[in-house]
Amino acid sequence: MKILVCITHVPDTTSKINFTDNNTRFNTAGVQFIIGPYDDYSLARAIEIKEATPGATVTVLNVGPADTEPTIRKALSVGADDAVRINAEPTDSFFVAKQIAEHAKSIGYDLILMGRESIDYNSGVVHGIVGELLGWPSVSPVMKLDIEGTKAKLAREIEGGKEFLEVNLPFVAGCQEPIAEWKIPNMRGIMSARTKPLKVVEPVSVDSGVKLQQFELPPPKGAVKMIAADNVAELVTLLKNEAKVL
Repeated sequence: MKILVCITHVPDTTSKINFTDNNTRFNTAGVQFIIGPYDDYSLARAIEIKEATPGATVTVLNVGPADTEPTIRKALSVGADDAVRINAEPTDSFFVAKQIAEHAKSIGYDLILMGRESIDYNSGVVHGIVGELLGWPSVSPVMKLDIEGTKAKLAREIEGGKEFLEVNLPFVAGCQEPIAEWKIPNMRGIMSARTKPLKVVEPVSVDSGVKLQQFELPPPKGAVKMIAADNVAELVTLLKNEAKVL
């Protein structure tokens, strides 16, 4: 079984976000980057499936420039066998999905896993577009995944309950917790990751029709007014005249 895990290279959630060039580019100075947390779940489950399936392999893929390679090496240290980097800026969801799909067509994977969404743009559509481009089923958010022969049994949350599905391989899954627990690389894994194959592939040409105009930070939070617990009259007045919720 060949498993492809697609990972994102995203800012740590504690990073301070700023933009440059008239708010048209993300300022990466001083920002710590990590594997997307949802991608970490998909990677952990892929490693578990590999360990339970003789002959199975796990390849990680990232669409990004050379500075994403430390993030890719971390994925290799967790237990992936090799990696592919599509040498391009991930400009939009369709562009990224097209790169993944074209690579997958050339290899013949049995299963493609990725996070349900990235934590930078949060579009949550790449898995669906990849499935459409490949003509494969796509399911998200997958919270449980078991492989039985040429079939996969899945569970996901839907409005009002849970849904249980059975899908034929190959297919694409957008994963989230509690599909697996994150795996922390040990020293042996970190050392071995340095020599594992990392193939750099040039991107295919894509006309996605998307053009970025600018980024905008959310407005700053307003000042907080503290009201004494026994001053109900003032609270009601503020809610009515300032907050205008009464």
